[in-house]
Amino acid sequence: MQRRILGGTGISVSEFALGAMMFGAWGNTDHDDCVRIIHRALDAGINVVDTADVYAGGESEEIVGKALKGRREDVVLATKFFNPMGPDANHGGNSRRWIVRAVEDSLRRLGTDHIDLYQVHRPDPATDIDETLSALSDLVRSGKVRAIGTSTFPAEQLVEAQWTAERRGHVRFRTEQPPYSMLARGIEGSVLPTAQKKVAAEAGLTLPHLATAFVRSHPAVTSVIIGPRTGDQLESLLEGAGTTLDAATLDRIDAIVPPGTDLNRADLYYLPPSLTQPSLRRR
Repeated sequence: MQRRILGGTGISVSEFALGAMMFGAWGNTDHDDCVRIIHRALDAGINVVDTADVYAGGESEEIVGKALKGRREDVVLATKFFNPMGPDANHGGNSRRWIVRAVEDSLRRLGTDHIDLYQVHRPDPATDIDETLSALSDLVRSGKVRAIGTSTFPAEQLVEAQWTAERRGHVRFRTEQPPYSMLARGIEGSVLPTAQKKVAAEAGLTLPHLATAFVRSHPAVTSVIIGPRTGDQLESLLEGAGTTLDAATLDRIDAIVPPGTDLNRADLYYLPPSLTQPSLRRR
């Protein structure tokens, strides 16, 4: 498993990261099996485990915590906050009030005293980015968090966040976790069968290997998150860890899906409220 440096953090991470969204009620409900999958990934050289508080209502974090007992120091542990964790409107979002509680809840479920990468799961139009960065900076300086990042942030909000951090003396976001794949969506996409018949077969690759190799080929991508539900799925993905694509194959993909194109509007995981709430764009 090859390694790369995570953003500007100096942290060495594997080219594959294990996504834990499918562990728990959202996917695999067998905790012991999930732990075995995590251990297999670590044994294969993966050193990044990525989860979120909202995955299966915290169950995913609990499973990850069980799996990392005795192995925590060898793992770059990432989790996220933002999504509602209860009926109260204040049990979610990017406010300082929620962040200081959310991090403690995640630390408890994960069974650790620090999080290597704490990520804002989505933008929060109701909260000033200065408020969010201020709270996250305090967590970094206290040692509870090592680095901070974002997930599915539009470019303009990333620029605003970096500008705010520089002007206000806050810790800067070091990573962004976008929804990025060969077709700007997961491998279940309706267009994938077509892409498989035009590209994967000719390259002599399985579709999952083609998809992960495509993402890894971009120089801006540090690590590719894989989210297996079963041990067999993990084994299949690990077999493609060394797969590379030649220029001809990349050109074929570009012919099917032009660069910068999303085929499915559902892949746009974040849209600003000004586009989704008629009351904000109509008088």
